[in-house]
Amino acid sequence: MNLDDPDIWVAVADVAAAVFLLLGAFLTFSAGVGVVRFPNLLARMHAVTKPQVLGLILMLVGVALRLRSWPAVTMLALVVVFQLLTSPVAAHMVGRAGLRTRKVSPDELEVDDYTDKAD
Repeated sequence: MNLDDPDIWVAVADVAAAVFLLLGAFLTFSAGVGVVRFPNLLARMHAVTKPQVLGLILMLVGVALRLRSWPAVTMLALVVVFQLLTSPVAAHMVGRAGLRTRKVSPDELEVDDYTDKAD
């Protein structure tokens, strides 16, 4: 086995891409199951933001390893950056809307700074 052979590194990259795609698909699937199964808004919001974002990033890394094209990898990196920038903001807005519309019970919160200011 010669490690200088480029075909070996192509095979290693393909196996790594398959592993990343499978892990990302599993995390994204678990996020979808969490949205359906979790009982309240805050738990569902956690299921949407945490494993879904990591699952998407893992899947994009797998696609980048498989494509091996700099323009495609650059575009995928931009998707990752925008996902990391927008997901926390979206989760914050959903949580705030849940508090304003009384979908979140104050008993579920350890610290409730918003209710005092909203009244």
